[in-house]
Amino acid sequence: MNKTVIEMKNIIKRYYIGQPNELQILNGISLDIHEHEFVAIVGQSGSGKSTLMNMIGALDRPTEGTYLLNGVDISTLDDYDLSRIRNQEIGFVFQTFNLISRTNALKNVEMPMMYAGMPRKQRLQRAMELLKIVGMEDRADHQPNELSGGQKQRVAIARAMANKPSILLADEPTGALDSKTGRMIMDLFHKLHDEEGTTIVLITHSNELAAETERIITISDGSVISDTGVKDNAVY
Repeated sequence: MNKTVIEMKNIIKRYYIGQPNELQILNGISLDIHEHEFVAIVGQSGSGKSTLMNMIGALDRPTEGTYLLNGVDISTLDDYDLSRIRNQEIGFVFQTFNLISRTNALKNVEMPMMYAGMPRKQRLQRAMELLKIVGMEDRADHQPNELSGGQKQRVAIARAMANKPSILLADEPTGALDSKTGRMIMDLFHKLHDEEGTTIVLITHSNELAAETERIITISDGSVISDTGVKDNAVY
């Protein structure tokens, strides 16, 4: 078994604590994700999967329970350390791309490395390597408004890989794309997983996309209702 990257134990998330409208979104979620896995977290709108994604991405802290990312307890970190973890350990791919406008593709990919303090020559070289991996090296000097949706998402994936993160966290990455372009993006995730050994966590409402991964974790009403290996139909 590969090393455990994500270890969650009894994660509870409440909002408006102590108020009449107190709301519990996550109800004691426990799960482990290992290095080199390609996992889908599936749930309908309101299931709690977005809240769970925010926990995994260190964008929010649990109300109760523990979350270890590579053995580090996220709940004990201050905002500075959380920001560093997000920059260096987690690569985010969003449905809306979130590229910086009026900044070309190369500089968009460079940005996380600049924040991490990587020397300019080194980050330029890595940014070009990543654009080549996603098939966008010939668009390096193009700004987001000069790129199609699929091209923007490929640049966003290259940017997410910039600091060699422990996990690539993709939130509905094909949601804003047509089916043909979405297929290209999924093929790219498979390439990164198979050739680069990237650990990928795909957040989606689509059972069809989830079926392409190695393992499906299904969330409903803030709880894990199933955790199934797709390729061998084994339950973890």
